[in-house]
Amino acid sequence: MSACPAPHSEVRWLRSSHSTGMNNCVEAARFTAAAPADTFARYGPGVTAVRDSKSPGRAPLTFSATAWDSFVGALREHASA
Repeated sequence: MSACPAPHSEVRWLRSSHSTGMNNCVEAARFTAAAPADTFARYGPGVTAVRDSKSPGRAPLTFSATAWDSFVGALREHASA
């Protein structure tokens, strides 16, 4: 995980369906081919960015596909326990 220094205005941000709409949630996006080349060089394809919806102009945190999938898997395991 690290801060993403690259511009991220081309990214389509998604909110959880559990969001209250009060702008107090986390948004996530998968970088596509529109992402800067240095992002792919550092993380490989399938980079996921996460940001605070209250501060959309701040740099998001970025995760490799492997790290993000592990995180989501751990959440699912916890939810089903």
